[in-house]
Amino acid sequence: MIGTEEKFAAAWKSQWDKMETLGVPATRMRQQADTFGAVALARRILSGRKCSDGFDSLQKKNRLDLTLEALCLQSVYGELFTDDQVNEALNRLMEAGYSFR
Repeated sequence: MIGTEEKFAAAWKSQWDKMETLGVPATRMRQQADTFGAVALARRILSGRKCSDGFDSLQKKNRLDLTLEALCLQSVYGELFTDDQVNEALNRLMEAGYSFR
């Protein structure tokens, strides 16, 4: 059975594929995830003040749904992140005008 961390990693990698079809590179994220692990990298990004790679480009393309910030808000991944990390993701998306559906 695939655990939550593996599901998250697979979902994030799928988002990178979609980003790249839109012309938003995800090479650095892939490399860092290979080095640190997807969940560890996500936690590190969400614990800082800087948005994930590609956030601004995806915002311009109206595809914030493909960001790490949107992915980590999915309830299935809630156990992977602290309240502070989830709140940071939520704040970034709200400040960018993300439409929650």
